[in-house]
Amino acid sequence: MTDRPPSPYDFLPAVPSFTLESDNVADGQMMGMAQVYSGFGVSGENLSPHLRWHGFPAETKSFGITCFDPDAPTGFGFIHMVLLDVPASVTELATGAVSGDKSGLPAGAFCLRNDYGSHDFGGAAPPAGDPPHRYFFAVHALDVETLSVDDSVSCAVGGFNMRFHTLARALMVPVYGH
Repeated sequence: MTDRPPSPYDFLPAVPSFTLESDNVADGQMMGMAQVYSGFGVSGENLSPHLRWHGFPAETKSFGITCFDPDAPTGFGFIHMVLLDVPASVTELATGAVSGDKSGLPAGAFCLRNDYGSHDFGGAAPPAGDPPHRYFFAVHALDVETLSVDDSVSCAVGGFNMRFHTLARALMVPVYGH
């Protein structure tokens, strides 16, 4: 895209970064069909990617994990996942952990409703012919064990609460287009 929106994190206070890695997706690389939605004109597997992180601050008490496409032709992007209250002892999520029955989630962690209307990971589904979209996967190291919200709040409310408790953030931005 020639006129890409800026990173959504350009509008938040700067925080230190740490390392985010994956066995499925890579920064700047095309995502495979496993992380593509099944619907909206695409036929993917709709599996959340494997994610592993390290180097976060010692005072981290929990994590919030998000996936956002600022390139979606909506005027306000598209939220693919908001996972909250991931315990600080958890530093890795298996492929598919935030998909389907979410049986791979750690105790206490939960998803807010994404822009597909479901409480899980929703894969990439940009319009056919669009240049590849960017998918900002972020792990937010938080200074509280829980954000004291539940899965009925909007993603905006979840993001608002994370903003005030973020100690550091790790980013990975794979792409997808078809």
